[in-house]
Amino acid sequence: MPRIVIDEARCKGCALCTIACPRHLISLSDKINKQGFLPAVISAEESERCTSCALCAQMCPDVAITVWRPKTGKGGAA
Repeated sequence: MPRIVIDEARCKGCALCTIACPRHLISLSDKINKQGFLPAVISAEESERCTSCALCAQMCPDVAITVWRPKTGKGGAA
């Protein structure tokens, strides 16, 4: 399961997420979306390197990014 999902239809290509990502995993596409913008994208390989810090989603003014955190296995009775 990808750790980050970018809704390319909502993205306006402001590139704030590309700056916010501490690992520089997000880039702008070279293909224009239906709204005429170059949306943010992340490859499957880069998504695997994502730490789920969610800085990209916090910076996104269009709420186009969803970040999933993997289950840690903590919280159960020992």
